[in-house]
Amino acid sequence: MDYQQYLSHRALNLPASGIRKFWELAMATENVVSLAIGEPDYTPPQAVLDEMKHALDNQDTHYTSNHGLPELRTAISEWYNKHYHVNYDISEIMLTIGASEGIDLALRVLLNDGDEVLIPDPSYVAYKGEVLLNNGVPVMVPTYLKDGFALTVEELEKYVTPNTKALLMGFPSNPTGAILSKEQLQAIADFAIKHDIMVISDEIYSVLTYDADHHSIAALPNMKERTITLNGFSKAYAMTGLRIGYLCAPKLIIDMCIKIHQYSIVAPATPVQRAAIVAIRDCDDSIKAMREEYHGRRDLIVTGLQEMGFTAAVPQGAFYVYPDISSTGLSNEEFAIQLLQSKKVAVVPGSAFGDCGKNKIRISYASSRETIQTALRLMKEFVEELKN
Repeated sequence: MDYQQYLSHRALNLPASGIRKFWELAMATENVVSLAIGEPDYTPPQAVLDEMKHALDNQDTHYTSNHGLPELRTAISEWYNKHYHVNYDISEIMLTIGASEGIDLALRVLLNDGDEVLIPDPSYVAYKGEVLLNNGVPVMVPTYLKDGFALTVEELEKYVTPNTKALLMGFPSNPTGAILSKEQLQAIADFAIKHDIMVISDEIYSVLTYDADHHSIAALPNMKERTITLNGFSKAYAMTGLRIGYLCAPKLIIDMCIKIHQYSIVAPATPVQRAAIVAIRDCDDSIKAMREEYHGRRDLIVTGLQEMGFTAAVPQGAFYVYPDISSTGLSNEEFAIQLLQSKKVAVVPGSAFGDCGKNKIRISYASSRETIQTALRLMKEFVEELKN
């Protein structure tokens, strides 16, 4: 039976995730040392697990409002005001199945067929895919190693057109670890206002910065009303598999998102929402401990890469580094595949994140120091063998 005749063009033409594609290849390799996946090697704080168990024990398993629990939205409002000086009413906040659902909802609400969305290159693989799924046109805007992979207005101006509807960006960045200063964000805000476009700001790594603080673009003058902010609990509290995130935006946009959310999701699991209240109210110390450990791992891995002769921007946030491996003479995919085959070390080809990654690889330092040290030793052997 020819099933292709029944399939949508969107599904047929959508490229598979470059991260997951290579991760599956790595998982099929025995005794692999993986620096490929962006998942903390921590478990959620014990208080979070206890609260979720408490909810289950008390049969707190019924529907919540489509928006999510009012207590959780209040806690998020207080947290965003305290940390990033953005004052959201709880009517401007909704809970989602991870930040990923938030990306999809934002684009579904904003895009008509053919609307263009500016996206930094490189960036998280879902951005381009979600724009395509929503019949939009992804427009990739280059960022460069020499600039620390910062998104600049100079580049944005080259790609904006009358069809541009939004800018979708994630800083701290997956895959580069770049962050944007308040001054850089102000320039982007001025650009958005000048061209009358919306900004979708993915801030899932906002608490994981090392040498400078994160700033939210929604806090800048006249930007809250044109910004959709995405965040969640996966990276900050190591709650990846619990799939809980949130979306903050003007009330009308939230109302439109809720209409779609009602038909597709309803609401995140109630025990997970209860656990998220404990996380955001009581677990800042856990964030601090994880951030300090990631900082040490970052320094370890950057030093190791420099000793191999690779050029890499020092990541200022998240838990990824994005070195240039062109000195080896291999493409990014050749490097990743040969490294996996010969040394059983898994990294992700940089081209999974955009054309600007063709000579780069993404390495996650969300793994233990022992795993990182083993991977660096094996990578060094691999690079030396290439030279010889």
